[in-house]
Amino acid sequence: MQAQLTRRTLLSLVLGLLLLSTAAAMRGCSGPYQQLLSQLQRQANLTEDTSSLLEPYIQHQNLDTPILRGSCTEHPGAFPSKDALRGLSKRSFLWTVNATLGRVLKGLVTLQKQLLKPQDLEELETAKRNIQGIRNNIHCMSWLLNGSSDTVEPMPTGPGPWLQLTSALDVFQAKLEGCRFLRGYHRFMGSVGWVFREWGESPSRSRRHSPRRALHKGVLKTKIFRRGKRPVPRGHLPW
Repeated sequence: MQAQLTRRTLLSLVLGLLLLSTAAAMRGCSGPYQQLLSQLQRQANLTEDTSSLLEPYIQHQNLDTPILRGSCTEHPGAFPSKDALRGLSKRSFLWTVNATLGRVLKGLVTLQKQLLKPQDLEELETAKRNIQGIRNNIHCMSWLLNGSSDTVEPMPTGPGPWLQLTSALDVFQAKLEGCRFLRGYHRFMGSVGWVFREWGESPSRSRRHSPRRALHKGVLKTKIFRRGKRPVPRGHLPW
């Protein structure tokens, strides 16, 4: 138990530092592309960690049994899949992540209203601040890529991660719905981190496999070969 608390404390400290650096960056959005991308990767990876929110929620709501954990699964289609995110352009990806996180914030507010004592689960408030920090960085990234965040293309992504906690649900079902919502949120952030990592890898891959570069190398080799080859006598073929 002590180890789990220590892990949560360290995670909160790291996310807090990232949030502070995000706030500083937002004052001018002047950071270099690679630095901002690296920060978004770290934020997504840390937010993917279920110990930052889902596990505390499970403990707080007394859902820590094998059967209940088995029922705590993501609603199909509630969040964009990794394949769907990978298929988007960078502008559409940023818009989709930003819009989805906006809906997640509304879901977290709903969860806080569900709790009898919201202060008992401080991770919810921390998660809201972290999401805002990620959205701020997305704003800066879209500005770097497009010159203005207003040019990010909207992309339809389905109904979105709406958290349905109505009076028709009993207390237990409401707790389980919250668990499923948070499970999908963590999985979604893992997919976001995956795409951001691919962004970091793609420039080097594109340089290695650039058709223009390959064509240039082929032309260069042909010139060298022609420059150094011996003349072939008439009537004799080189093969």
